[in-house]
Amino acid sequence: MKKAILATKVGMTQIFDEEGMLIPVTVLKAGPCVVTQVKTVENDGYAAVQVGFENKKDKIVSKDQSKGREIVHRNGVAKPQQGHFKKAGVESKKYVKEFRFENAEEYEVAQEIKADIFEAGDKIDATAISKGKGFQGAIKRLGQHRGPMKHGSKFHRHQGSNGACSSPSKVFKGKGMPGHMGLKKVTIQNLTVVKVDAEQDLILVKGAVPGPKKSLVTVKEAVKVSR
Repeated sequence: MKKAILATKVGMTQIFDEEGMLIPVTVLKAGPCVVTQVKTVENDGYAAVQVGFENKKDKIVSKDQSKGREIVHRNGVAKPQQGHFKKAGVESKKYVKEFRFENAEEYEVAQEIKADIFEAGDKIDATAISKGKGFQGAIKRLGQHRGPMKHGSKFHRHQGSNGACSSPSKVFKGKGMPGHMGLKKVTIQNLTVVKVDAEQDLILVKGAVPGPKKSLVTVKEAVKVSR
């Protein structure tokens, strides 16, 4: 991977190409992202670029305690974020993500990554958290068929048989059942960039991108490019 950027989803619209064909597109507010750290093989064991996106108020960012105590998270001791951003010479950021670029050594701390890193015709992979649907039945969640809707039927939208009673006398692990739907990390591959507006930091992507409006979207160079 050589290029990627963080974006927020604005919504969907449609545009017309030069031949007059209508194209449904998703509008993404991409960047500008700022490089907060460049990791090297010598210091960190691998090469990567850490970027920050969207400014955040300093008063809600973790910082050093007055008595010098470190801030402890579930994964162990974490470096205070205010000091991390101050060392990089950038404003505090709401989102911080790391990309393992093949050309990571070419980036510098405090360097900006803008929407023009992509251009029309590029193939990308878009990753986001899908819309949460709450608790849903087997018909909506798994696409199962309903029962008879005629008078007297007691089986309409209920799930069917889960297995035989005598053998194996259990419900197998992984059986599709009603439950929580959505709110999962989803990646749509091989989307096409239709247009890039560098002045307004906009990227127009053909088709749908996962997630609700204003959600964080990770846009990366496509891993598996299809013709």
